[in-house]
Amino acid sequence: MHDTLTLPTTPSPAELLPPGDSFPRRHLGSGAEEVAAMLGELGVDSLDTLIARAVPAGIRATKPLALPPPRGENETLAELRSIASRNKVLKNYLGQGYSGTITPPVIQRNILENPGWYTAYTPYQAEISQGRMEALINFQQMIVDLTGLDISNASLLDEATAAAEAMHIAHAVCKDAAAQTIFVSERCHPQTIAVIQTRAEPLGITVIVGDEKNYAFAEKTFAVVLQYPDTTGEIHDYAGFVEKAHAAGALAIVAADVLALTVLTPPGEFGADIAVGSTQRFGVPLGFGGPHAAYMAVKDALKRLMPGRLVGVSKDAHGRPGYRLSLQTREQHIRRDKATSNICTAQVLLAVIASMYAVYHGPSGLRRIAQRVHLYASTLAGGLRQLGFVVGSDPFFDTVRVQLDPRHRDDLLQRALAAGINLRAYGASAILIALDETIDRAQIQALFRVFHGDADPGLSVETLARDAETGFGPLARRSPFLTHPVFNRYHTEHEMLRYLRRLEAKDLSLTTSMIPLGSCTMKLNATSEMLPVTWPEFGQLHPFAPASQTEGYRELCRQLEGWLAEITGFAAISLEPNAGSQGEYAGLLVIRKYHEARGESHRDICLIPTSAHGTNPASAVMAGMKVITVACLDDGDVDMADLRAKAGQHKEQLAALMVTYPSTHGVFEETIVEICELIHAHGGQVYMDGANMNAQVGLTSPGRIGADVCHLNLHKTFCIPHGGGGPGMGPIGVGAHLVPFLPVAERRGPDMRTGSISAAPVSSASILTISWVYIRMMGGSGLTEATRLAILNANYMARRLDAYFPVLFKGRDGLVAHECILDLRGFHQTTAEDVAKRLMDYSFHAPTLSWPVAGTLMIEPTESESKAELDRYCDALIAIHAEMTAVESGAADAKDNLLKNAPHTAQSLVGEWTHPYSREQAAYPAPWLREHKFWPAVGRIDNVWGDRNLFCACVPLE
Repeated sequence: MHDTLTLPTTPSPAELLPPGDSFPRRHLGSGAEEVAAMLGELGVDSLDTLIARAVPAGIRATKPLALPPPRGENETLAELRSIASRNKVLKNYLGQGYSGTITPPVIQRNILENPGWYTAYTPYQAEISQGRMEALINFQQMIVDLTGLDISNASLLDEATAAAEAMHIAHAVCKDAAAQTIFVSERCHPQTIAVIQTRAEPLGITVIVGDEKNYAFAEKTFAVVLQYPDTTGEIHDYAGFVEKAHAAGALAIVAADVLALTVLTPPGEFGADIAVGSTQRFGVPLGFGGPHAAYMAVKDALKRLMPGRLVGVSKDAHGRPGYRLSLQTREQHIRRDKATSNICTAQVLLAVIASMYAVYHGPSGLRRIAQRVHLYASTLAGGLRQLGFVVGSDPFFDTVRVQLDPRHRDDLLQRALAAGINLRAYGASAILIALDETIDRAQIQALFRVFHGDADPGLSVETLARDAETGFGPLARRSPFLTHPVFNRYHTEHEMLRYLRRLEAKDLSLTTSMIPLGSCTMKLNATSEMLPVTWPEFGQLHPFAPASQTEGYRELCRQLEGWLAEITGFAAISLEPNAGSQGEYAGLLVIRKYHEARGESHRDICLIPTSAHGTNPASAVMAGMKVITVACLDDGDVDMADLRAKAGQHKEQLAALMVTYPSTHGVFEETIVEICELIHAHGGQVYMDGANMNAQVGLTSPGRIGADVCHLNLHKTFCIPHGGGGPGMGPIGVGAHLVPFLPVAERRGPDMRTGSISAAPVSSASILTISWVYIRMMGGSGLTEATRLAILNANYMARRLDAYFPVLFKGRDGLVAHECILDLRGFHQTTAEDVAKRLMDYSFHAPTLSWPVAGTLMIEPTESESKAELDRYCDALIAIHAEMTAVESGAADAKDNLLKNAPHTAQSLVGEWTHPYSREQAAYPAPWLREHKFWPAVGRIDNVWGDRNLFCACVPLE
């Protein structure tokens, strides 16, 4: 007798009419059966019941999100193609710190478009982050060599904010309290000047913008900022001015073009203390302004004040070299309100691209690119002179300055536009033409035609090039650079491909397994979301292209702002901040401006719970506020008695409260509305840290709760990938009363609005396409379901693990929000760090380690992980619990055990084996590892040794 075959039922026409590539079912990790099983584990009859119990009734949304209905993946990409078509990619000669570049295809395909690189997390777990840290060491070595300074960080956000960070360093190191003036050359890029002015204002720093040739240091000056080459393209010998600055007690900050440094004297050789700049022209697409990797290099004496990440070389348990993040004690999450910066990440993915561009081309290739660009610029200058134009005669690198009668300039600019060319107007009567590596002979001929009234001028590029005056005389570079073998080894594509793949294989990313870091929301970065980033219509637009050429971008931004406003319950959104830390800072500046406009500029107290992210107090201090901490109760909630007392004590000076919701402890606090009302009653504003928005979308909102401003981590909740620790995006939403004070890039000088936050008007515009696609494909219903599943997944894991590692903080009915904290402090022979390293043997990344409570692990599974993956992770932790218990009971050796020796590398398993446990226990502790095993590249790294023996450059060949 045969079993009866049950055929699937035929779907109804209504079910078949929608597109077959519906995205929510691809994004959400568990289907109906898995959801039912998890609810059963929790003893809850439905997802609705779970949410009703977890989320306080007083803040729950009363109506669904008013967003466009979800569209299929293909439909969404077609719609975005239509929007992209409204962008016009012209030939840009606009310069101003942004250049056309050629991303080598081997780098574009294998890094920029490769989830093995872009889905990795910040390299806090060094043993499984060796690939990208080697790439960052290459970046640091590249910058040290090019700038001639002692030490470089692993990248910053953009050139303008890097210059502002340099200002903070100089101000912090200055011993003369009366020195409150910074001089900025008028020849710096305008956006750099604007960001420095924004940063200086709340700190009471005076910014003098002028001609360095005439600056007499009459005011007590702590720093000077110079552009090299300057924004007009001219190259100046700054040695004498730098000497005067040092004599006056000021540090010299030089914003330098990385390609120019291959042929010009490095800043360190003419006395600069700090060099900053952008590495965008090293293969990173323009992207309408970002994301790009900025750099900072400093003299050795300043290294502990340098913001951002610093990758160093240490040794592992077997004595082999291993990379790690160095000098962590100097960073904002440790120093909090004593920090000199709130930067908490770096533009890792973009820094990797820039470093690999240098590896691929090598010193000779980079120098040839620079010489070629300079030759074309000199050829253009010579031809324009022959046509009768007045061309700048000072030494220049890639930018030609043409002086015109003001009456004729506009005509020429319009003629250029008609020919598909963007030129930069400068001052009252000049045109600047900035060339880059994409230039060729035909484009030079096109420029000649524009300047010759659209007629053929009869000039020969070859002849002009042969006769061109090139070189930089005494300003020419004479010192070698990029001499390390890594920059001289991988110049064929085969070798480069293999090098990139070797590094990729050393990093654990979302392509291997879940990365359940609490507060970091490592969810699916879908391929359809990532594809548009490298479309030319988005990737090749200059940030200062005329508005008529960027209508597609502006429409995308307008729609995204509207959707985010609906999601947050706010009146308006600003997309300018290009990181969560920058969003915090921008939001606090908006609050500051609001108080000033009401005649209450004396309000400068910011209340911050002790559990807050380290960026919160650092941002408050940078915004000119004084931080007062508020206690938390044993259950993690804000201590309302302490909050009432301090709000009352400081009611005349209270500017703001910074609060994270759900709380940093992973709980929906019941008193959040009361907290907001209390602050408002005392004249303050509520700033909500949006790190935990993944538990709010569709269920509640900052606006409904009562917050006045909130930043959104688009690289968390809205699917922009972490990229190994960057890029990020931190827009802010505000209530209607704060809209007049939102940042505006065009602001010059003091007024009601907050000034420039980032270099580009829309900061990291190209990655906004990711969040746009995600929201468009999910729709309001899909986004809400994602939040519900994130809460379900967190509670399911919390329930499974609570008997082994007690969940430290719980809300009503013993439930958590979208993350939970596991308490490991009951173990005395093993630590949370041991567990983090042992998880690597199970091919997993650790949760957030020892934050916000030392000796704990904070887990956030996100909605895009399947129940099977959640179970594997829980099984790994339960197995590790047994290993810990064996150590505690004495069944396993207290020093020589599976946890203390973790992670176990493949190399450590070969040869003599003296441990009291088997090789199989070390390498294959779970059955699924037989199918796929991720091997850590190095053993446990000695962090203390690395800080005591700081080395932050490429490892010598020996």
